[in-house]
Amino acid sequence: MKPRLLEIKQGVLSKNDELAAGLRQRFAEAQVFVLNLVSSPGAGKTTFLQQTLVGLRQRGYSVAALVGDLETDNDAQRLAQSGAPVKQIVTAGNCHLEAQMIETFIEDWDLTRFDFLFIENVGNLVCPSSYDLGEAMRVVLLSTTEGEDKPLKYPPMFFSSDLAVITKIDIADAVEFDRQAALTNLERVHPGIPVLEVSAKKDIGMEAWLDLLAQRLEAFRAVETVTD
Repeated sequence: MKPRLLEIKQGVLSKNDELAAGLRQRFAEAQVFVLNLVSSPGAGKTTFLQQTLVGLRQRGYSVAALVGDLETDNDAQRLAQSGAPVKQIVTAGNCHLEAQMIETFIEDWDLTRFDFLFIENVGNLVCPSSYDLGEAMRVVLLSTTEGEDKPLKYPPMFFSSDLAVITKIDIADAVEFDRQAALTNLERVHPGIPVLEVSAKKDIGMEAWLDLLAQRLEAFRAVETVTD
């Protein structure tokens, strides 16, 4: 990369980090737990999020979602069926979401109304790894249909994530998914990363996921209360 291009990229990331820090502070003050969901296209991210929104609402939590896509609002329409407030961010070719976009689209939301805010990032395992969105937790999804070596191919994303979710576990045998190889590769790239195995369509592992979210929210609010 030429020095001038590197300088521009560093400047962009620096500005994004500054905005993300402001967002993180704003989320903390509102006591809303924010998650950034990342994956490659077709990993089942939208179905997973849709079932998550429904499950959390059934448990009495207030939830909202921002959805990033290059074009169309199809995913936002699907997620809105959960009854949760949803906004679509159309990036018009941009391969990732940025903190400025998040700041703009939450401008008219009273964040104190929400327990959880989910950000469904653009389907991409490269660019989103560099952009902090002010989230409390980054969750990377790996589908059984993608192959066990995805963590080795995209180490920055898997290393920067707080949790890995293996999706479509119900068809693991049919697609000859090597579970142990996937777990080994995840551990190699990010030692100690927690891993959940789920099928949103078959409701496998979803209760454990919802339990984890409830625990993370409680811990997050306990820390913020002590800080205040």
